[in-house]
Amino acid sequence: MIALNRTHDAGTRSWVASANAPGTDFPIQNLPFGVFRRHGASDLPRCGVAIGERIVDVARAADAFTASAREAAMACGESTLNRLMALPQDAVSALRLQLFDLLAEGTASHRQLVEDALVPMGYADLLMPVKISGYTDFFASIHHATNAGRLFRPDQPLLPNYKHVPVGYNGRAASVQLGEAPVYRPRGQLRKNGTEAPAFLPCEKLDYEVELGLFIGQGSQQARPIAVDEAWNHIFGVCLLNDWSARDVQAWEAQPLGPFLAKSFATSISPWVVTAEALAPFHVPAARRLDGDPSPLPHLQGEEDQAGGAVHIVIDAHLASQRMRANGQPATRLSRSDSATLYWTPGQMIAHHTSNGSFLQNGDLLGSGTISGADDSALGSLLEISRGGSRAFELPSGEKRSFLEDGDELTLSAFCERPGFARIGLGVCRSTVLPAY
Repeated sequence: MIALNRTHDAGTRSWVASANAPGTDFPIQNLPFGVFRRHGASDLPRCGVAIGERIVDVARAADAFTASAREAAMACGESTLNRLMALPQDAVSALRLQLFDLLAEGTASHRQLVEDALVPMGYADLLMPVKISGYTDFFASIHHATNAGRLFRPDQPLLPNYKHVPVGYNGRAASVQLGEAPVYRPRGQLRKNGTEAPAFLPCEKLDYEVELGLFIGQGSQQARPIAVDEAWNHIFGVCLLNDWSARDVQAWEAQPLGPFLAKSFATSISPWVVTAEALAPFHVPAARRLDGDPSPLPHLQGEEDQAGGAVHIVIDAHLASQRMRANGQPATRLSRSDSATLYWTPGQMIAHHTSNGSFLQNGDLLGSGTISGADDSALGSLLEISRGGSRAFELPSGEKRSFLEDGDELTLSAFCERPGFARIGLGVCRSTVLPAY
């Protein structure tokens, strides 16, 4: 696992005042990476680091860094994070460490150079952070798998393979978009109740899924599987991920090969990538398996991974209808779930992904699958909340929902907390549903 260092010191404050505000997602202990462009600028997009309500234009301040940190700072002059992500973790760690020191309260060294490289977030457009090579979505929450399975197979919610293998499917990388981009209701083949034949119609059961995205920094070699205890060395960082789902299209088409057009129309991610190093204080043991559950097969078993391969990230999903926003009503929280409850750890997902000899590439994105908890307050999709559409719920505006309607705004947010360490956040992934073309 990644070691702790002084960037995790909860007592350090920054001379960027907004980084010290209670509840900020981006204190000096976080320093997530993203891609931005200044409003009205003709410059190409650049990589930056979030600090409070500011963005550090890292390449512009490259002269403030030394040795491998300078190389990493120069890589931030690119329009995606891929070049930075491909560097050894030691170089990225050196950049974070020197940036932490430069931004720490009381630091005088290169203060003016770094100040000149600060851009207010309100004066910047956030862009897609990574050129995505491939996208794989897993199914790692046993609570979600059980809840979803129970709707279709009441007597056997979990299929026999679930507790033996991290189930996943290869998604469509080109459909991954930034959260701020709207999501158009997809059309597809669906079979309405009481009919024998399908029709090609706008989706009527549009859903979201609360997920985390894992970005691969340094890839692997063909026919060289990644050991489960080495997997975090390949994870550059984590973002929020919303895997939009057309449930009625999915029900018709996903037999026998699984998700296709019901998933490929849009996947939204948050703009800031929180590094694996920033998450180091929040690692926890893998979720405990129930008595009688099978032990993971050898390629999925790692002593370090079991001891601390899971990560404690709390994720909230909020919904605001068009009427609620017009009335000035705040969004209502639909769920609060925790990635520490996942049945399969990120290390196990990566180890299994490469176990057949396939390899991961720089810029690959892996989704965790819907993160749901054991009770109704932690259900990460409307499929579960509405019991497949059979149980509508009421919004503060008086409107009822089973699935998403046009104009609905869905927001994911997340944070990590642990006594003795600073709270850090992942930002937000916010999207609005628009009518089908």
